[in-house]
Amino acid sequence: MASQMDIQALADSISQRGTRFRGPSVSAGTGVRIAALLVLIAGVLYLVRGTSKPAKYVVTEVTRGAVVRTVTATGTLNPVIAVQVGSYVSGPIIAIYADFNAAVKKGQLIAKIDPQPFQLKVEEARAQISNSTAALAKDEADMHYKKLFYERNHRLKLLGVVSQDTVDNNFSVYHQALAQVALDKALIRQQEAALKEVEVNLNYTNILSPVDGIVVSRNVDVGQTVASSFQTPTLFVIAQDLTQMQVDCTVSESDIGGVREGQTAKFKVDAFPDRELEGTIAQVRLAPTTVQNVVTYDVVIRVANPELLLKPGMTANVGIVTSRRDNVIRIPEQALRFVPHSLASRSAAKQLEADPANPSVNRVKIWVRHGTTLKAVEVTTGLSDGNYVEVISGDLRLGEKVVLAEKRHAKQTQATTSPQLSS
Repeated sequence: MASQMDIQALADSISQRGTRFRGPSVSAGTGVRIAALLVLIAGVLYLVRGTSKPAKYVVTEVTRGAVVRTVTATGTLNPVIAVQVGSYVSGPIIAIYADFNAAVKKGQLIAKIDPQPFQLKVEEARAQISNSTAALAKDEADMHYKKLFYERNHRLKLLGVVSQDTVDNNFSVYHQALAQVALDKALIRQQEAALKEVEVNLNYTNILSPVDGIVVSRNVDVGQTVASSFQTPTLFVIAQDLTQMQVDCTVSESDIGGVREGQTAKFKVDAFPDRELEGTIAQVRLAPTTVQNVVTYDVVIRVANPELLLKPGMTANVGIVTSRRDNVIRIPEQALRFVPHSLASRSAAKQLEADPANPSVNRVKIWVRHGTTLKAVEVTTGLSDGNYVEVISGDLRLGEKVVLAEKRHAKQTQATTSPQLSS
């Protein structure tokens, strides 16, 4: 605008002088035409230069702090050891001795199935053993008689009173009696085993707690019939120790490479949105899970729960710390993507250059504001967490203003004058 006013003043001056000139070389009409030409040139310059103001920039200071790279996942809180207590036998529940949240000890009676059918089977097995025992006594007496008969005829045969065929027949009958006694004894052992089996089934009507813990779930009531013919039904779920819990979460295959046992994981639950909890990765399971072509891996995070605030089944939003740098010089990652408008036509890919010796380290050109000028500074970057990036080396000091973006006005044309740059 100042240039246009100067040109207009010059044109007016020339026009006035043209009216005072007298002579063959410059006439009054020629002066007016010169003044009009200068005014036209001033208008063209005004349109070309535009009316925009110098560009403004969004800047931030170089700071020192932590750069933490995390992997996000979603998981569920579960007890470290949760035992599902079932029933081996079928029958109606006649009593329940433990309810929800009840503390139980190992071997404690927590429920009972009607034992009468199993008691009858036990009595039947005992009666069969008694019957077989009596049969054994009878066969043993018969065996002793046949032994005496054989021995008597054997002595008579030596005296020539009886024939050899009679002695041989008595010998065969005697050994058949011996075999019958052995058969009776084997039958008794078989029936004793059957008695032990029905006694075990009778004992299974007492549902006992297998561990010390707390009843998390109870799935039966008194009068309900338990059918264990095809599969073992779950009657109770007992958590052994709720002061130690675990988060079972899934991590995608793109992030699992940085997850290791022993790393720190932080998480939040909806019940305590303002409280950040911490755990340690105890296991990275190798078995993959594929759902709709998405491959994930199970990660187990051990969590201390001394106050019993965490409860089984809570949803946990997990952040696993895979890399960390403390007290380092850092800049916003947005500064790496900024290119001045005058250089926007150049390839942005030239801004980054990987270090062949260390692929995680890059040599980057960033822009720093000094007064009204911009200065390009080459730095070497390291770890990035998505918001900040670590600066390993370079001519960059704390407090300097790095440029993040350029503010451009709506009326600014493509021919706007570029900002001053210094290298």
